[in-house]
Amino acid sequence: MKTALIIEDNPDNMVLITRLLEKAGYLTLQAMTGMDGFDMARQKKPDFVILDIQLPDMDGIEVLHKIRDSEIGNSIKVIAMTSYAMSGDREKLLAAGCDGYIEKPIDPALVISQIKSFLGGRE
Repeated sequence: MKTALIIEDNPDNMVLITRLLEKAGYLTLQAMTGMDGFDMARQKKPDFVILDIQLPDMDGIEVLHKIRDSEIGNSIKVIAMTSYAMSGDREKLLAAGCDGYIEKPIDPALVISQIKSFLGGRE
């Protein structure tokens, strides 16, 4: 069974994303801050990370860079899930090293297929 680490500071979004992933058969880990998420990613080595960009202690791009610069490097897929939806934000996040981008508010009927498409051969 694949494991997802959700780094999200909004409790309602955390519950929604967790329930959708668990219903689809994923194990989930949760972190409410960027640093907790980074530490958990290094310790637990999930199959992928769902990363909010607006976090209380550091932004998601900094978390992404910390993951990519660590010993886990590119071994974990990172999918940005954010309300950053201005022109160019998607491209900026993908260029920074995200493997995928999902805009909030998410569509519960589509989000699992979106995640699976970003995971590619790891599914």
